[in-house]
Amino acid sequence: MPAPIKVAVLDDYQGISEPKFRALDPAKFDVTFFRDTLRPYNHPDTSQEVKDQLVARLEPFAVISTMRERTPLPAALLARLPNLQLLLSTGTRNLSLDLAALKERNIPAAGAVDRQHAGSVGSVSTTEHCVAMILAAARNIAGDDLSVKTGGWQTVPAVGLKGKVLGVVGLGRLGVAVARIMVVGFGMRVVAWSENLDQERADGMARGAGLGVEGEDGEKTFKVVSKEELFRTADVVSLHLVLSDRSRGVVGKRELEWMKKSAILVNTSRGPLVVEEELLDALERGRIRAAALDVFALEPLPLESKWRSTTWGQDGRSRVLLTPHMGYVEESTLDAWYDEQVENLQRWESGEELTTRLW
Repeated sequence: MPAPIKVAVLDDYQGISEPKFRALDPAKFDVTFFRDTLRPYNHPDTSQEVKDQLVARLEPFAVISTMRERTPLPAALLARLPNLQLLLSTGTRNLSLDLAALKERNIPAAGAVDRQHAGSVGSVSTTEHCVAMILAAARNIAGDDLSVKTGGWQTVPAVGLKGKVLGVVGLGRLGVAVARIMVVGFGMRVVAWSENLDQERADGMARGAGLGVEGEDGEKTFKVVSKEELFRTADVVSLHLVLSDRSRGVVGKRELEWMKKSAILVNTSRGPLVVEEELLDALERGRIRAAALDVFALEPLPLESKWRSTTWGQDGRSRVLLTPHMGYVEESTLDAWYDEQVENLQRWESGEELTTRLW
């Protein structure tokens, strides 16, 4: 009998994959689960020792199952994995995989989709999380919860949103979804900016969202403004850009200085959209009211990260609300993703065509 195929399942923090992969025939598949994420191979602060640890972890395996963008697999790391024959990812794209390097070695790569809830990852789950973070930051939910549980009572006043300005940086599918909820549900006014956004396109997006182009006051429902005007006038700034070389660092010291001292910054997109050290400095100085962050430059956050502090909101510092990149982490979606990964693993072992090919 041939030896079982060695399979590594990475970064499944909730353990949703385990019963699915453990149901496979152990005579065919030898599956190992790694719930902890090592520092990315291609991060500038990653030591050679940690790089070697990551290689030692992954080198024995013919198949790697990865959750998108948790363990990056750049060309330099792939070159040190001679046994790799199949890469299973989640979603329909994974910018942390070097697909060209995989293709060059003829290593197939496949993603996974949630067919029962089409579009839920992009337009529902992350939208719900973003709106929840806006509300939680405005009403200091986490801070008040901690106060009550530790013997205190009321802390700071809440911030009302009705009539306030939501600044949407990136008016794509997610930006429109969040903006629509905040307009219809909470009576906010929306201003929007991105490099290629114009008013005609924004009007079309308002119509597509089932909204009028203009409100009762004659103002545009999604009013396109300059970047500076957005940051100077918005009471809540929410980021909804795809991370690219052009968008990296789109929010830095200049933009943070433009913001109202009473404003809230929300990022549920990607950490590197914001220059992290400059945001930390602004929050340490109490430059804005609060930041609500679901994403970070380095994930998971190192134990020594400056974000891991209980002193936010004290001694003049801004309030900070943190969640561990939960925008897309819904049980039904993860279930569907791992179901398709297992299905693709079996297809590959049987010589069948893979579904949701990434290349």
